[in-house]
Amino acid sequence: MVLLLVLGLALSLATAQINLQTAARRNFNLDRISGMWHLDCIASNNMTRIEENGDLRLFIRNIKPLSNGSLQFDFHLMIQGECVAVTMVCEKTKNNGEFSIAYEGENKVLLLETDYRHYIIFYMQNIKNGTKTHALALYGRFPELNNNYKKEFINTCKLYGLGPQNIIDMAKKVMFLCPKGRLFLSPGQFTGTARGPKEAALELKRSS
Repeated sequence: MVLLLVLGLALSLATAQINLQTAARRNFNLDRISGMWHLDCIASNNMTRIEENGDLRLFIRNIKPLSNGSLQFDFHLMIQGECVAVTMVCEKTKNNGEFSIAYEGENKVLLLETDYRHYIIFYMQNIKNGTKTHALALYGRFPELNNNYKKEFINTCKLYGLGPQNIIDMAKKVMFLCPKGRLFLSPGQFTGTARGPKEAALELKRSS
């Protein structure tokens, strides 16, 4: 039994290493990132914005590529004590794997790397009131990823000047699901004053 466990662990580590070596880092096939993802780790140079109640602490649950090349993200928020499922769209740019959205300022979103079947890493540059914030997120197809993927994320964070003190491991934290109604927030609903989906969704609820 012990031998089988050791062999299983060795096979898992070897598979993860192969996946990392063959991961896409350019010329992404967006159709292959479609589906459900689980937040594993998140990092930023401004920890306040990714800690509890932070405006960049977003629990994305599903990604859907659109026909025009943009990406639709589904995630969950608590609004006035009520769980609400929110959808927002990141508009494509002229560069493959790069998107933009006006949310809590102006944002550039980059798909950094993925093997499509196990993990994906996103980078976001946010500029709000003249202040630049970097945020990276590691997502997995499963609730918790192999440590090899976490190490890859740590190494990627280093490229942006972020160390272990800037990373929060979300895999073991409780996330809430939202089976109720959904609010759709288009990119235009984030423009104007720098506001977040909570404020926009609350405004929609009041007007409905």
